[in-house]
Amino acid sequence: MDTKIPVGILGATGIVGQRFVQMLEHHPWFEVAWLAASDRSEGRPYAEAARWKLKTAIPKQVAEMRVAPASPEGAPKVIFAALDASIAAEMEPRFAEAGCAVITNSSALRMQRDVPLVIPEVNHDHVKLLECQAWRKKSGGFVVTNPNCSAIGLVIAVAPLQHAFGLDTVMVVTMQAVSGAGYPGVASLDILGNVIPYISKEEEKMEEETRKLLGQLNGSGIVMASFGMSAQCNRVAVEDGHTESVSVKLKKKAKPEEIIATWNEFRSLPQEMKLPSAPEQPVQYMTPSDRPQPRFDVEAGNGMTTTVGRLRPCGVLDWKFTVLSHNTIRGAAGAALLNAELLKVQGYLG
Repeated sequence: MDTKIPVGILGATGIVGQRFVQMLEHHPWFEVAWLAASDRSEGRPYAEAARWKLKTAIPKQVAEMRVAPASPEGAPKVIFAALDASIAAEMEPRFAEAGCAVITNSSALRMQRDVPLVIPEVNHDHVKLLECQAWRKKSGGFVVTNPNCSAIGLVIAVAPLQHAFGLDTVMVVTMQAVSGAGYPGVASLDILGNVIPYISKEEEKMEEETRKLLGQLNGSGIVMASFGMSAQCNRVAVEDGHTESVSVKLKKKAKPEEIIATWNEFRSLPQEMKLPSAPEQPVQYMTPSDRPQPRFDVEAGNGMTTTVGRLRPCGVLDWKFTVLSHNTIRGAAGAALLNAELLKVQGYLG
């Protein structure tokens, strides 16, 4: 592209907002042109307003940008949103109504009937739902969402199995990193040396979103997938990377080598189109008996690859295995960025 598309970031000072800034620094299609956050950040240089928590430095151009009011006036037409759900429910429709393409990480609108919930490797056809939105018909604006950070790793791992063998039942227990709670997140005295067996609304999100993601587009809505689904979610003292223990019952018999090949050979539209943020291998099976581990494997595919390991028979269902995904890259900013790339090649971003 000769000219990059200017984009804005809503909620730019938070952890996911920072990931957007980091991942967009050298992006071939998009460049950060506008930043917005809470009222207390408005008017301040980004480097001063954001308590930067990532391991790379703030890009110089972004560091000097002033944080703008969180209003559609003066904002670019493409917006990445990283807002708390309560704020997003009010703010994202305002931007869509003003003609903006809102590509959001928030949970506020994910389960709305006419809002696409998308993982490009899994259900890129669901993007068509945006044409049903009143905002689209009125102003050209729309909202597209990516899933919850724990749901996305699970779905990327089980989608190839659903396609090859069919899913009857899915059970998952998560061990979720503290970065998933944002900053300041979980108090150190609550999490160090501890496991917190509750994350507000997380289990409900996993169960609902998984069925929507693996459901079928039917005109102006999604027919939810019908398999049984149960999730239990825990917060653990890990910086980045959600680990999940998964058990599945399949509709068709499968041998372990068939399942592993299904994962390793899985490719979809983002790989075929060579989208900039798409990993070459969306799912990677690891053969060592003690992998994947967040410390060693969370950055696979620049944080966009879901790693799977420990496939073995399950005494209750058919098979059990371990899944790891990077919660603030593949599970948040990277997921939204890949959605934006998909929207671009499909002609929705100009």
